[in-house]
Amino acid sequence: MSAEIVRNGTYLLTQRAPHAVLPHLWEFPGGRVREGESDEAALQRAIDERIGCKAEVGELLLEVTHPYSGYDLTLALYRCDIGTQSPSAGLVADVAWVAPADFGSYPFPGADQKTIDLLLGL
Repeated sequence: MSAEIVRNGTYLLTQRAPHAVLPHLWEFPGGRVREGESDEAALQRAIDERIGCKAEVGELLLEVTHPYSGYDLTLALYRCDIGTQSPSAGLVADVAWVAPADFGSYPFPGADQKTIDLLLGL
C-alpha cells in the first residue's frame, strides 16, 4: 500500500532505508499489509512508523502490478491526508516534498515508477 500525500502542489516521498530491499530508492510512503489487517489500517500503521504522522486514508486512486525477480508486486495507491503534521524519517532514510517536475531527480523502484507515470498521466 502507498499513500499519495500532497501539500502545496508537492508530493511527499520517502527514501528506502539502506538495509531495505531496493535500498536508497524513493517511493510514496507506505508499507505491506499484515495478515488480518485492512488496507486502511496498514497505511495508517506504516505512515506512523515510517514518518511519524497520523494519516486519514481516503479513496483508492489506482493499482499497478509490476514483475520483480521471482515475484509480482501489486501496489495500491490511496489518497491520504496528514494535515499540517511535519513528517520525519523514522523507519526510512529520508523524506522530501517534491514537485512533479522534479521527480526525474529521484530514482524509484519499478512499481512506484509505474504508479507515478499513471498518476501524472505520463
